[in-house]
Amino acid sequence: MRRFFRVAKTLAIAYYAFMLEYRAELILWMLAGSLPIILMGVWTQAAESGQFGGLTPTDFVRYFIAIFFVRQLTIVWVIWDFEEEVVQGKLSPKLLQPLDPVWHHFIGHLSERLARLPFLIGLIVLFFGLYPKAFVLPSLRQFLLFCLALLLAFILRFLIQYTLAMFAFWIERAAAIEQVSFFLYIFLSGYIAPLEVFPESVRQVLQWTPFPYLLHFPATLLIGWPEDLGRSFLVTLVWIGIFFGCNRFLWRRGLQHYSGMGA
Repeated sequence: MRRFFRVAKTLAIAYYAFMLEYRAELILWMLAGSLPIILMGVWTQAAESGQFGGLTPTDFVRYFIAIFFVRQLTIVWVIWDFEEEVVQGKLSPKLLQPLDPVWHHFIGHLSERLARLPFLIGLIVLFFGLYPKAFVLPSLRQFLLFCLALLLAFILRFLIQYTLAMFAFWIERAAAIEQVSFFLYIFLSGYIAPLEVFPESVRQVLQWTPFPYLLHFPATLLIGWPEDLGRSFLVTLVWIGIFFGCNRFLWRRGLQHYSGMGA
């Protein structure tokens, strides 16, 4: 275990230094993910002329700022990196290392979060400067639960995409599968609209899928909306277990099929 943490620390320092070289690019990627802010304006205007799930314009502002924050900290791109490694044979040298290649991707993502965080906090402060009435300070309990939900959301999102990435062993464009999955993600995770505006029957079905726990659940915890904590955390953990099992199965089968340079 001590060796693992030593290796993880070394990888984290290396990837963090690498990410700092592209700080301007990080800012551009953050701005590219500003769709929730645009939707915030749309839903705020709509709420002023009608009732949507009993939410006020201020509720929509808080919600979409929280969605923007959660989305920025849970964004994942591992499928494109892994697809490139498999197709170009770059995976072969990593297989010679006494470390599962997944840790390069996982720690690289975490290091990118640290590099992104100062800019993200600056944007959040700017948003609340523009919408001071929407500012809400979570309690210590809320914040701790949010941090736990955020971590699980990132792990689940990473596992979903990394599991889809395993199909790169058999097809050259595994990222195409992610593009289909992304449509489900943006419509069912609360990205384009709070799940509270969905019909009750739809919400009852969605609560057993992984999508609400990728964005909606952490965001609503942060702003203090009521949630079934026991069910939400349990369903999240179950889906993490399912995708972890599928990932390990596909990884073992994929390695048998892998024929990259040096394999």
